[in-house]
Amino acid sequence: MSLDTVLTIGKFDGVHAGHAQLLREVIEQAHERGLAPAVLTFDRHPACIVAPDKAPRPLMTVEERCEKIRALGVERIFVLPFTQDIASLTPEQFVERYIRDEMQAKVVFVGHDFRFGHKQAGTPEVLRELGARYGFEVRFVEAVRRRGLLVSTSEIRHRMEAGDVSKAARLLERPYGISGPVVAGQGIGRKQTVPTLNLDPSNEVLPRDGVYITRTFELDALDPEKPRRWNSITNIGLRPTFDGASRTIETFLLDTSLVKPWDTAPARIRVEFLRRVRDERKFDDAAALKQQILRDVGRAQAFFRRLARWAPRSLP
Repeated sequence: MSLDTVLTIGKFDGVHAGHAQLLREVIEQAHERGLAPAVLTFDRHPACIVAPDKAPRPLMTVEERCEKIRALGVERIFVLPFTQDIASLTPEQFVERYIRDEMQAKVVFVGHDFRFGHKQAGTPEVLRELGARYGFEVRFVEAVRRRGLLVSTSEIRHRMEAGDVSKAARLLERPYGISGPVVAGQGIGRKQTVPTLNLDPSNEVLPRDGVYITRTFELDALDPEKPRRWNSITNIGLRPTFDGASRTIETFLLDTSLVKPWDTAPARIRVEFLRRVRDERKFDDAAALKQQILRDVGRAQAFFRRLARWAPRSLP
């Protein structure tokens, strides 16, 4: 493998449709030139250092980002811990230390709004001038739109916080998902409504409180070749019927026979959000809530029946 690279630089939070298109161009160019496709990314958003009060919450962990980027075909990923020292580098120092020496870039792909270096002094024009000086070509890529929407991490974050998981999925080119361990609940569901798996997610961005049609996947399965997956329905919220004080993420598997007895429940899961069903609200008692949950389950089952018939057109 060549040590020289075709490089792109960025946070890549979400690894959305725009990121995917950029990475495909990097990979194509690298293969044409016999170079290694590479990504230089950061362990956190630069705002965490330069403007902590304005730092956006991440859509995915560093590990999830790298996994998605690698799955697209990128051979080299360098995760740079973003520190105050990094933030204070001039554009030329950053180029010399990381683009030239660390990544050995021969071609660099970035967006037209790319900024780097101390106080974002590195504009696209500055990068092009430095490329000529340090021996690499600079290419700029256009923004991507989906059904008139500009694809961006901030737009996806906005859609998730509004509960619009369908539009978020179009921008991501896949359903948004959250992962983490299954944790013990208070046993209310099993005793009074329906049994659920309670998730403690690693993601900081959650969909708006409410009920969603979801798919649930087992992580760290005993048999990696046969991980379990279930159609499901998920509630995010404060459980107002039971005067809950903390936010919970509770998932009901539509085919619960797949996890009985309950001591065979998965230890870690990933929940992917397909459609929003309704807002969370307070019911008069547990019986009324259970009846609503059963109605929600009916809607979810109808959705999955339609999906089975029209799969190519049903998901974004």
